[in-house]
Amino acid sequence: MKKVLIKTDQEIALMRESGRLLSQVFSMLDGFIGPGVRTIEIDQEVERYITEVLDARPASKGQYDYEYSLNASVNNVVCHGMPSTYILQKSDIVNIDITLEKSGYISDSSKMYTFENTSPKAKRLVKTTYEAMMKGIEAVKPGSRLGDIGHAIQQHAEKAGYSIVRDYCGHGIGKEMHEAPNVLHFGRPNTGLELIAGMTFTIEPMVNEGSPKTKTKKDGWTVITRDKKLSAQWEHTVLVTPNGAEILTLREEERH
Repeated sequence: MKKVLIKTDQEIALMRESGRLLSQVFSMLDGFIGPGVRTIEIDQEVERYITEVLDARPASKGQYDYEYSLNASVNNVVCHGMPSTYILQKSDIVNIDITLEKSGYISDSSKMYTFENTSPKAKRLVKTTYEAMMKGIEAVKPGSRLGDIGHAIQQHAEKAGYSIVRDYCGHGIGKEMHEAPNVLHFGRPNTGLELIAGMTFTIEPMVNEGSPKTKTKKDGWTVITRDKKLSAQWEHTVLVTPNGAEILTLREEERH
């Protein structure tokens, strides 16, 4: 089993900077993304912005032979949607999942976008998924366990009538995109690894409108719901602090 790496103050400072830059990418995207835009155009604009404006690197590009800078997962795509010539429609929901590396440290975050004709039903799924992620983050503090995070997420999503995808999970992050531990989005309280200040990992629940079951398309990447119903996901990179959690990828609109 891989060792969970506890970050030093210097490493935390570098991860904070990587997360700050990634939040800027989403601020830029807010004015770019919309109906009529192709998902490949989103990918190209994000790569340009990360490399030319932020002097950073899109960390997913080249990882596991992946050729794009982000995942764009539309409607019933659970995760790992590949950018394509697909044109976003006014009724769609789409998750944009981006990783950014600066000075050797990686941050990872995703955001759901809804549009003018997105149905109230779809917007409720998107909102509930965000709330579930935040419930998971609220459970993060030294002495808590990974099962507490999963339980908080699962309870909130299932209470709203949705299901948690169990095939994919959050993960430790730092110099590598995927470090230990795995962070499940379901679980039992007071079970699993105990959290220690200095741990950094992602919390990224995938919540389905119907069944939790998924399947991977023939491209080897795109994961969809088996029942073709909608799926939503949000993600943040989180640091365990001495008295709780710090969201390293917090976006401007989330600062209250």
